[in-house]
Parts: sequence; C-alpha cells; structure tokens
Amino acid sequence: MSSPTYILVHGAWGGAWCWRDVGVELDQRGVAWRAVDLPSSRNDAGPQTGLAEDAEAVAALANDDGPYVLVAHSYGGAVAAEVASRIQNLQKCIYVAALIPGPGESATEVSRRIRVRTLLDDAIEVRGDFLRLKSDQAGEALYNQCTAETAQWAVEQLSTQTLASFRTHRESENSRTETIYLRCSNDHAVNPQIQQLMSEECDFALSLESDHSPFLSQPSEFCDVILS
Repeated sequence: MSSPTYILVHGAWGGAWCWRDVGVELDQRGVAWRAVDLPSSRNDAGPQTGLAEDAEAVAALANDDGPYVLVAHSYGGAVAAEVASRIQNLQKCIYVAALIPGPGESATEVSRRIRVRTLLDDAIEVRGDFLRLKSDQAGEALYNQCTAETAQWAVEQLSTQTLASFRTHRESENSRTETIYLRCSNDHAVNPQIQQLMSEECDFALSLESDHSPFLSQPSEFCDVILS
C-alpha cells in the first residue's frame, strides 16, 4: 500500500500559511502533503460562504486515489467531519484542538455544549456578517507558546471569518474512518473541557502540552504525533 498524503485543514481566520513549519518538517521526512485555503477564511469571502464551500475545497484536494489522512485544526474539525465520508480511501481523521459537530449541529452549537469563556472569545470582533480578531489579543489567545517573532508573524496573517461558517449545520453522516483527537492542554482558544468532550467521541485521544497552535509552537513534536 502506498503512503498516505496528508491533507491539512486550518481553523478559522487562518489559511494554508498556518502549516509553514509543518510543511518543512513533512518535506524533510519525505511525507506527501497538501494544505487547503478555506473559502470562509478569505478576506474577499461572500457573507454566505460557509461549511459547504469549505468542505468542497477540501474534497477538491482529494482528487486522486489516495490514500489520505485528514489533519483538521479547530473550526477545521467541522469541515473534516462534513467532508470525510466523501473522500475515497481516507485512512483516518486527526482532529487537533478541534470542534466536531454531530450531524445537524453547527460549530457554534458544539462549542456551547460547555459554557466557558476563553481568551479567544474576548478577542473576537463582530463586523456585520464577518468576524475579526483584535490584533492585540489574538496572540495570547492562539499563539501563547510560540516565539514572539512567530506569534507576531501569525497575527499579521489572520483574515476575516464568515459568521455563516460557524452557523452552518453539518449535513453529512459520520464516516467510518478511524478518528484520533489531539488535545492541547495549554489552549486559550478551545477550552480543554470542550476538547475532552470532543476526544471522547473519537476512537483514540492523545495530548500535547501545547497552546492552540502546536503546528507553529512545536512543529517537530506535532509531526511526531500525527505521523505516529
């Protein structure tokens, strides 16, 4: 059997740029990978751009016989859950500090299963049909274990996010693909209690002593985990 291609799915306000350091690691290890730019996270996104468009973008990357592994971060977990059943020869889904709505549930609804406020909530600004992050608070919410240089670079890359992406209800049924959840214990964005709840719905769970963005704060250790 051929080695899998890893499809990397970023979270809200992000982009393929999130995987900058992971891409270097994977290249050095001879691992094939592809990274998506979710339509709902683009600065020119239309206000109705949501989960369906994001799932379609991921499906478009799985355009050959595979096999594939999905690695989905934060809001990207909702996208992976929506699209997993449509990807042929999908070996497993790895959810990283991710929101995983059940069928008929939205990312917003699953995030409210446990009512707890985070630093990410404090950083969010609502601007009509879009969400932005306050630049002076985003670093502590998302990149609190990154170097100051990396955190500043990442904050400068952040985009808008459509409200529709969080409010769109998942339409797909659960995939039979193996699921692994990676909990980030020092996360200031998705509370560890929510992560624990999500992990209990997966086949396996692992933990990293990491902030919300281990692909930037500890890319080598992150790759060790997703490749193990």
